[in-house]
Amino acid sequence: MAITVNLRYTGKKGAAQAFAREMISSGTVEKIRAEKGNLRYEYYLPFEESSGCETILLIDSWENQEAIDKHHATPMMKTIAELREKYDLHMTIERFVSDDNIPEQDKSFIRS
Repeated sequence: MAITVNLRYTGKKGAAQAFAREMISSGTVEKIRAEKGNLRYEYYLPFEESSGCETILLIDSWENQEAIDKHHATPMMKTIAELREKYDLHMTIERFVSDDNIPEQDKSFIRS
């Protein structure tokens, strides 16, 4: 049962993109990806931006809650919190639990 968290960071004047760039260039992203239990840690930009703020999406996926809890106990969380403050970012979060049982009626819409 994987747990995926979608985090939307919003800021102004390129702050969200600058945050993601610094997360990558500082090596923090690679350290997170190397943690036991991490399945995915990727940033995305939206095609459309309807608000006056810039948004970036982080898809963060873990094997289970224990892996997330261990990640949250690492010193990297302090680094992430400091960068969020530095770039004055605000967040919304959605959390999903995986369901590997795809209904037959949905399978015809999936192209492998």
